[in-house]
Amino acid sequence: MKMTPGHKQSRSCQGSAWVRVPLVLAAAATTVALAGCSSSKPAYCTDRTNLENSVKGLTSSGVSGLKSQLKQIQTDATALVNSAKGDFPSETSAITSSVSALKTSVTALPSSPSAAQVATATRDAASVVSSVRSCGDASNSKCS
Repeated sequence: MKMTPGHKQSRSCQGSAWVRVPLVLAAAATTVALAGCSSSKPAYCTDRTNLENSVKGLTSSGVSGLKSQLKQIQTDATALVNSAKGDFPSETSAITSSVSALKTSVTALPSSPSAAQVATATRDAASVVSSVRSCGDASNSKCS
């Protein structure tokens, strides 16, 4: 490499520049890898979505449809509670309580329920919707 009179960089400085290139590339690769880790969502995000979708199915008509949908809600609620209770203990506790109350009222429904029985099940279903929404709101920053 020909050096011009105004350019007095020694060969040792030129060599150290080449040593810095792999270090910079390694640092950049590490930054990208860490950024990839931080953007991944916690496992409970999928469980939350599944429960939200099950709760949307509460509009099923008839007692048998409601009882069938309750089974899926229970399954999805259990999965969410198990995966998120460490991060959201009060929200998952509310889900457990509201799903339990809904189970009690829906299980008690006869094939031709009274208005009072329907009102109780409706109130309990609204409580499940509310607790799932609260959990969704609390976990939005990690699941969005």
